[in-house]
Amino acid sequence: MTLLDSRTFHVHHGQYHTLYANPLGRVFDETLFDPENPDLRAEKVSKGGRQAAWFIDLPIDMQGVLRFYRRGGLVGKVVHQRYAWMGAGNTRSWAEFVVMQYLQSRIPQHVPMPLAAMYQRFGWSYEAAIIVERVPNVQPLATCLDQVDPQAVATAILAMHEVGVWHADLNAYNILVDAFDQVWLIDFDRARRVSMDDKKRQGNLLRLQRSLQKVCGPAGGLWWEDVNRAYLQQWPNKR
Repeated sequence: MTLLDSRTFHVHHGQYHTLYANPLGRVFDETLFDPENPDLRAEKVSKGGRQAAWFIDLPIDMQGVLRFYRRGGLVGKVVHQRYAWMGAGNTRSWAEFVVMQYLQSRIPQHVPMPLAAMYQRFGWSYEAAIIVERVPNVQPLATCLDQVDPQAVATAILAMHEVGVWHADLNAYNILVDAFDQVWLIDFDRARRVSMDDKKRQGNLLRLQRSLQKVCGPAGGLWWEDVNRAYLQQWPNKR
């Protein structure tokens, strides 16, 4: 086991390589990534995660979300869960874990805690999974649009952009709202730390617009206009 910093442990066990964050820093336990482990009391997530995500009970009095990486599109019909090996830092799980840990250090009020990331290498390919903190009593934006303040959603998106993170799929299911009306951003697969220019900001907002229009119809489009307006009003360096 290697201590990378005060918050992260790297454990190598056979083909498995795992990053653990505190408070989950521990010796390797591959059963944490096995939804059939009865101790996890895994419950399949009904929406999102490409049918490869579970709510789980962790051995630290905390609930998590276990998600395996699955391919989409045409490639996903042939190769379901293998990715080309291009180094540990380029694995989907490692990269997402690192971005989320950075966001947790900067805007913890909007991003769940990453707890563990795993990859299993098979020569020139690998499979991967990640465990993140489960935020209790949340609903996706797609299902509670009329109950959410567009200003709060704009604030969360702007906070992410202001610390230099671009979200790869900012849709109506990757924005959650809890019982206290706090907005959470999730699913940072393929997200990147970048210099956030106008084009990248607009790209994230337009992706959300398309998603809201698709799942909520015209009301979603009108609601997005309020989000976009609030974002521009709050943006300190708007053009």
